[in-house]
Amino acid sequence: MAAQLPNPDSDDMAESHDINVTPFIDVVLVLLIIFMVAAPLSTVDVAVDLPSTQAQPQERPDEPLYLTLTETLDLRLGNEQVERGQLTDTLNTASGGDKGQRIYLRADRSVDYGELMDLMNLLRSAGYLKIALVGQETSG
Repeated sequence: MAAQLPNPDSDDMAESHDINVTPFIDVVLVLLIIFMVAAPLSTVDVAVDLPSTQAQPQERPDEPLYLTLTETLDLRLGNEQVERGQLTDTLNTASGGDKGQRIYLRADRSVDYGELMDLMNLLRSAGYLKIALVGQETSG
């Protein structure tokens, strides 16, 4: 890009039609950094050995409620540990009182079937009837 010096004999200024893209690039780079930092924070980090399934994957909501039953029979809503006696209050708070919201139930492979059914009965007695069981997807 060449610069043009004004003619000392003329009083009118020449118009510049170039767009300054430096601020735009700065904003894009800042947004990129924000998304790179925020993306790992939005995942659930509870280690659980899920059983396999060959069912077709379903569309997930924007903010699903994951209830996890670990191998030590601890309950976790997202990443937070929940006591069984406080499960109803915690779910009501997390769902905003919407009992029609789907609860995604994850359980470790080593959990006894009876324990899983007890948890499902606890959810039913709390008024949450839409329960989705989560499994590890396998191909083939």
